[in-house]
Amino acid sequence: MINDYPSLQLRIKAAVTDFIILIFAMYCTSELLNCFDNVPTSLRIYLFVFYFVLYEPLLVSCFGNTLGHYFSDIKVKQELNNEKNMSFPLALLRFIIKSLLGWLSLLTITNSEKRQAIHDSLVKSVVLYDR
Repeated sequence: MINDYPSLQLRIKAAVTDFIILIFAMYCTSELLNCFDNVPTSLRIYLFVFYFVLYEPLLVSCFGNTLGHYFSDIKVKQELNNEKNMSFPLALLRFIIKSLLGWLSLLTITNSEKRQAIHDSLVKSVVLYDR
């Protein structure tokens, strides 16, 4: 049933929450690094990669949700086994596809029986309420 799956609005709310959390984390990290002399540029690059590339795949594969998902009471699971989290490689692929397609990826949510975005369909994931 389509009512068993979160709405497009709730998923957008989670994404905006994650964006705000990432910006805040980057700001705090930048301020912290400014307290030290001679912080290597490579450290700043690694932190940027962690925040903007690994944040979502790591949290989705380990916990089934990001902080934005958590605060929106939703989770990302395997489509065929809703009890299992996605593997890290699939979560990373899901994130890459979602990033490349941007908002276009969300076009299929309202017409899909399981409200799957394009990136969900391609990696066989589903977004569920976390009840």
